[in-house]
Amino acid sequence: MRLSLLFAAAALSLAAVRAEDRPNIVFIFSDDHALNAISAYGGPLKDVAPTPNIDRIAKEGAIFTRSYCGNSICGPSRATVLTGKHSVANGFIDNSGSRFDGTQQTFPKLLQKAGYQTSIIGKWHLESTPTGFDHWEILNGQGMYYNPEFITASGTRREPGYTTDLITDKALTWLDKDRDKSKPFLLMFQQKAPHRNWSPAARHMHLFDGVTIPEPPTLFDDYANRDESLKKQAMQIAKDFSWENDMKLHGPNLYPKFFTGADGNGEFRRMTPEQLGTWDAAYEPENQKFLADMKDGKLDEKAVVRWKYQRYMKDYLRCVRAVDEGVGKVLDYLDKSGLAKNTIVIYSADQGFYLGEHGWFDKRWMFEESLAMPFLVRWPGVVKPGGHNASLIQNIDYAPTFLDAAHVPVPADMQGKSLVPVLKAGDQTPADWRDAIYYFYSGEGTHAVAPHEGVRNANYKLMWFPRTKQWNLFDLQKDPQEMKSVAADPAYATILEGLKKRLAELKAGYGINPATTTAQRGEDTPWWRQRHNEKLKLAKEGPHDLVFVGDSITQGWETFGKDLWTEYYGGNRKALNLGFSGDRTEHVIWRLMNGEIDNVDPKAFVLMIGTNNTGHRMDSAEDTASGVRRILDILRTRKPNAKIVLLSIFPRSEKPDDKMRVRNSEINQRIKSFADGTNIVHLDVNDRFLAPDGTLPKDLMPDFLHPQGEGYKRWAEALEPVLVKLGLPK
Repeated sequence: MRLSLLFAAAALSLAAVRAEDRPNIVFIFSDDHALNAISAYGGPLKDVAPTPNIDRIAKEGAIFTRSYCGNSICGPSRATVLTGKHSVANGFIDNSGSRFDGTQQTFPKLLQKAGYQTSIIGKWHLESTPTGFDHWEILNGQGMYYNPEFITASGTRREPGYTTDLITDKALTWLDKDRDKSKPFLLMFQQKAPHRNWSPAARHMHLFDGVTIPEPPTLFDDYANRDESLKKQAMQIAKDFSWENDMKLHGPNLYPKFFTGADGNGEFRRMTPEQLGTWDAAYEPENQKFLADMKDGKLDEKAVVRWKYQRYMKDYLRCVRAVDEGVGKVLDYLDKSGLAKNTIVIYSADQGFYLGEHGWFDKRWMFEESLAMPFLVRWPGVVKPGGHNASLIQNIDYAPTFLDAAHVPVPADMQGKSLVPVLKAGDQTPADWRDAIYYFYSGEGTHAVAPHEGVRNANYKLMWFPRTKQWNLFDLQKDPQEMKSVAADPAYATILEGLKKRLAELKAGYGINPATTTAQRGEDTPWWRQRHNEKLKLAKEGPHDLVFVGDSITQGWETFGKDLWTEYYGGNRKALNLGFSGDRTEHVIWRLMNGEIDNVDPKAFVLMIGTNNTGHRMDSAEDTASGVRRILDILRTRKPNAKIVLLSIFPRSEKPDDKMRVRNSEINQRIKSFADGTNIVHLDVNDRFLAPDGTLPKDLMPDFLHPQGEGYKRWAEALEPVLVKLGLPK
């Protein structure tokens, strides 16, 4: 109630804010744009491949040199920008099956409520339909470079042309013709380029002909002196580029030692005959020369890597050129229309990218090249032109910054900080600014990059690899290319321990622990994904007045409790069982944020979860309780009209003094305080399972964990009066 009153009061105060004090926002967001491919950053490509229009933002505003993402993959970074929260908090942790929960709070929704007109044009890549936007035209999925499909509220249509140019034109059309010019606006102008597979526009196909792109000194990195997982990744230029999709070679893969299979090139299939003819005229002469040299044995392994590097880099930089041209067109329009003087323009990208450093392409790792995000900003009258700021900023900061700049209150649950004080500080860092940033990568299967997390401050970086249980520590001043971990060096012992402590502090501050770190189950549990998809379908078939959420004990209603389920919950209550064997709190969080309750509107949820947090990992009671709290918050936020029956975790283990029984009791002591008696009702039925001496009878739970038929009967009988009281008659 107090929060709603706060926002109501804020909305009234906004009416008094003058229009000129509420700046327009143009957020230009590309995909996989490395800092080394932006000449304003002064990298090794600045003279070979300048970006004059992006640089113009820095010249007329400021450039941030320590700007980082929290999870270096496309979808998760975009979700973080929208929510101001790390991936483990917003639920979109990877690109492998995640789906953005559009019902959650985002900065476009808050701007929209405050009177802004909001638009997103270009790449979305979050699976769900955009929410919080008055206007949206998004690419279908990842999008293609040629003749793409655009999705709008009216449907999907394929449009002829080059995608970067089409997105730019659509942004200009909306700015000039389609928006309500009486309102301040937010435009999220989001390019696909320069994402893989780096297919340039026809006008740029001969760009860099005859030019040798400089090689990074780590192109032939052997991955020594760092965690062993570096050697197991699948994103090397040497061995992981594909024949046709990446290297644009037609026909069968003649050299499988150097290229992955001939998987085809979707862009070729989309091109018109004229487009493909133009392409082949530009590429085939070089292709044929390469094939002839290979046939004649003129190229050794390193020479092949160098050829692939040149092909990759030229295509990547050609794609960047079109992005830069689009930026110039938008800046020119803002200047000529008079909008520039009251418009914030930001150029960024969802993460950095490897341009041959460490022998890699792609991103994902916490190493600098993919951790870093470009951030250049122009805000006339606020940001002094030509500024260089080294403050540690992160994509969790974007949402609160946009809100603060628009005089909209920043919600307390956003994990980022407004950059407005930093922007006003010129080249300085405010005294109360952060001293370190947190990073998390889940380890999805793509490119076989190991899961890891870490902390970076101004001078050092610490990375933790849970599979190998290894720490890597890098001295960024002495070893900026991160070629040798000094974690085992006694000279760095104090720094190592200090960063371990700082990492723990950051995680605690963000509410991150194993029980709250949103996670889906691995590839070794295909049944879990199948069950999730089945439950999505059942949810849509509804209606469901009652939804059970939990683990194998809840799933057991479908086996040992099947007849009782039909008797108690299969009639008027139209119950849905969202119990999944083996789930811990973090798995339930993922499921709830990835569609399982999107299409249900129950009168009540019945929640019991946490025993696997104890059984699998012996999570602390505090951590497991925080996972339960997170689930309750999701249910209350997504379904505010539903009541929640929160069950104590059932007793496990035969003896009352068993450590797992004790741990579950400790969890129960904590979670019962989450109930308010109205929206969340706590129910403890554990006494119904226990003998007078506190032991757990084997006939009720043969494995001292899972109830049999009699156990489900006792559960149903205890739950019945609570459900009736909540308005769910049998």
